[in-house]
Amino acid sequence: MVASAPVHGELDVERLYRAHGHHVLRRARALLGSEEESRDVLQEVFLSLVQSPGQFEQRSSPATWLYSATTHRCLNRIRDRKNRARLLGSGAPPSDVGAPRAEQTVQAARLLAELPDELAQAAIYHYIDESTHEEIAAIMGCSRRHVGDLLARVKRWAEALEAPGAPGAPGAPEAPLKRPV
Repeated sequence: MVASAPVHGELDVERLYRAHGHHVLRRARALLGSEEESRDVLQEVFLSLVQSPGQFEQRSSPATWLYSATTHRCLNRIRDRKNRARLLGSGAPPSDVGAPRAEQTVQAARLLAELPDELAQAAIYHYIDESTHEEIAAIMGCSRRHVGDLLARVKRWAEALEAPGAPGAPGAPEAPLKRPV
């Protein structure tokens, strides 16, 4: 589905797709590890702009908005995987990733699925994208200090997850992770 030529103040979604679609797809691939899911996210992000162009309030660049929207959709899919796995009785989320990185990917996906949205975003921008605190602050619309606080909370969550006897640790029963403050 492609938007028609833009009227003053309207988004040219087709132009945005041509200019940024490959970036959205690459971002989704990096976070999801699944080509099929990544293509679905690509379609969802741009379809949402066609259906609700007002969601892009032009407070940031289109690239920044698309980056953030893609990250949100991918986080939702990671959480959906976790919930689906839990409902089906499996402790580990499904993964298309090869064996050498599979354990790390499962641990990272599990942590991201447990984190509140704001913490998960900060973790992705910092640990996966290797963005600076200043870059993360610009993307998330907050201060660098707040980014530092978020990343400190992410670290406490990860440490709690790795602690012996923590839910999901080897030999420990599967239970919800207690959320550190």
